[in-house]
Amino acid sequence: MSLTVYGAPLSPFVRKLRVFLAEKGLEYQLEIITPFGQPEWYRELSPLGRIPALKDDDFAIADSSVICQYLEEKHPELPQLYGKTAAQRAQIRWLEKYADYELAPLTTFAVFRNRVLKPTMGQPCDEAAVQTALHDKLPAHFDYLEKILGTADYFVDNALSMADLAFSCQLINLEHGGEQLDQQRWPALAALLQRVKARASIAEVLPGELRTLAKLSGKA
Repeated sequence: MSLTVYGAPLSPFVRKLRVFLAEKGLEYQLEIITPFGQPEWYRELSPLGRIPALKDDDFAIADSSVICQYLEEKHPELPQLYGKTAAQRAQIRWLEKYADYELAPLTTFAVFRNRVLKPTMGQPCDEAAVQTALHDKLPAHFDYLEKILGTADYFVDNALSMADLAFSCQLINLEHGGEQLDQQRWPALAALLQRVKARASIAEVLPGELRTLAKLSGKA
C-alpha cells in the first residue's frame, strides 16, 4: 500500500487527514498542493480543486471526510475513530460536519485567512470580518459544543474520535490567526483542545506548521 496526501499543511482539512493517519499508524507521503495555482493534473484527483486529495496506489479520492471514512472502512483492524455503533457513527459524523461547515468559515476563512494568508498575498486584512466572526458568530457555536461535551473528556462515548480531531483542527487555525478559546467561558472545550494537542499525532504536524507560519510572517 502506498498512500500520498496532496495538500498544504496549514489547511485544517489537510491537518485533519494527517492527524487521522497518524492516529491509525498509516504511513504516507505529503505532496504540497496549495488552493491556488494548482497544476492541471490535480483536477483529475480533485475535480473541484479542493485539498486534500488522497492517492492509494491506483485509487484516488478527494475531500477530507470522505478520505477518512474510506480509510476507516478499509482498515477495520486499526484504532477506530468513527465509533462502534450506528448512533456513535452518526453523532461523530454530525460533529465532524459541524466543525467543517460551521466552524471553518469563521475560524479558518474569516480569522486565519484575514490575519495570516491575505497579508502574504499583498491583500488587506478585513479586521471587521474577523471581529464579527469572533464576537457575533463563534460564541453561539462554542456554547452548543460546550453543552454537547459536558463533563466528558471527548465528544462521543468519552473516547477520542474524528469529532474531537475535526474540532481541534479548526481551533488550531484560530490560534494560528492569533486568537485563543476563552477558557473561562468554555472550560470543557479548552480542556479538550489541550488534550488533543498533547497527542503525538498533533505533535507530528504542529512544529512544521509553526515554521511555515514564521516564514510567512518574515520571522524566520
